[in-house]
Amino acid sequence: MTDVAWIDAALTSARPQAVGALLRYFRDLDIAEEAFQNACLRALKSWPQNGPPRDPAGWLIMVGRNAAIDDIRRGRKQEPLPEDDAISDLDDTEEALAERLDGSHYRDDILRLLFICCHPELPATQQIALALRIVSGLTVKQIARAFLVSDAAMEQRITRAKARVADAEVPFEAPGAAERAGRLSAVAAMIYLIFNEGYSASGDTADIRNPLCEEAIRLARLLLRLFQNEPEIMGLMALLLLQHARAAARFDADGGLILLEDQDRNLWNQTLIAEGLALIDKAMRHRRSGPYQIQAAIAALHARAAKPGDTDWKQIDLLYGALEVMQPSPVVTLNRAVAVSKVRGSEAALEMIEPLGERLSNYFHFFGVRGAFLMQLGRHDEARVAFDRAIALANTTAEAAHIRMHLDRLMREGRPQGARADKSPAN
Repeated sequence: MTDVAWIDAALTSARPQAVGALLRYFRDLDIAEEAFQNACLRALKSWPQNGPPRDPAGWLIMVGRNAAIDDIRRGRKQEPLPEDDAISDLDDTEEALAERLDGSHYRDDILRLLFICCHPELPATQQIALALRIVSGLTVKQIARAFLVSDAAMEQRITRAKARVADAEVPFEAPGAAERAGRLSAVAAMIYLIFNEGYSASGDTADIRNPLCEEAIRLARLLLRLFQNEPEIMGLMALLLLQHARAAARFDADGGLILLEDQDRNLWNQTLIAEGLALIDKAMRHRRSGPYQIQAAIAALHARAAKPGDTDWKQIDLLYGALEVMQPSPVVTLNRAVAVSKVRGSEAALEMIEPLGERLSNYFHFFGVRGAFLMQLGRHDEARVAFDRAIALANTTAEAAHIRMHLDRLMREGRPQGARADKSPAN
């Protein structure tokens, strides 16, 4: 690894720790972010000549803090420095800060930083954008490209998020033990949302948004290092790995969607699968199941099947049933119906999803799945209506093209030929 490559990796890895600590010192997202950037610039000059510090994060915190204080002095020549409640009264000596910081400080700083980004005052889109900017360090241009919006629109979104965080007066003290469970759940949900933003990309935007999946996995690894004995964080990590392992097989050369049972399993990333399977097995041994663990267990059953016919659909049906009890949702029921169609047939599956029509009236996958079930049952006219509605609600060109393929088949053949449901539990 070249010096520049190593430095880039070190800065990326240290960012959550350093920005979190600087935020604790200055209690301002903009100041913390600018202080870190200044420290990075100095690292790019210093580290190639002097070698890497023993503790890159500690070095960046020290340098960033001193640089920010200098900026405050220059900007407020006639004013005293902020009081101690605005800047932490920590030892200024290089010796103390150069030593490896206590692990609990890192833990609390990172958790606080992640929690601030997923503050309940913020809409989900702002949570994700703020996390990618502050925690991950992506540029506004990179984030805007991933969300398919203009740079100006994304800049405004991030600015609004920072303003709302400031207005909410988020406390900066270390979270107590009682708060950590709730905060951890919110942070995990934010990471999952980031992953889904990338995972839901169509074939023509997958290359642009795929890095969001990789960044979510990096953040999940960070969270797992902080909470090594939390089975739900193991489950989240396993779920992301098992889902992302199929990335190379999800779209064809033209960007068309390939359903799970049609994918070339030789393209699945076996390294990610092995890590995911080991994690979910470890999580299950804790006997404290949660939604992420159940979803990871479903993904694991698909990953363990050498070919589609080996898939244990009965067990998947049972797992979705448990997820329905734990986290009731019409989308969970819809996904379970796919498993039911494999176990008990399309009639039973169609009967299961019919009550969902009102709540999922604007959901693409509901009409895609319903049309496929109707097609399997020979109810062609009803299937056409469902497929037409699905195309109108398609979120991507790949989704629309996939449904259009079924409509073309209906028109060409007049009856279904081995049709299948359009939405497996994961594709």
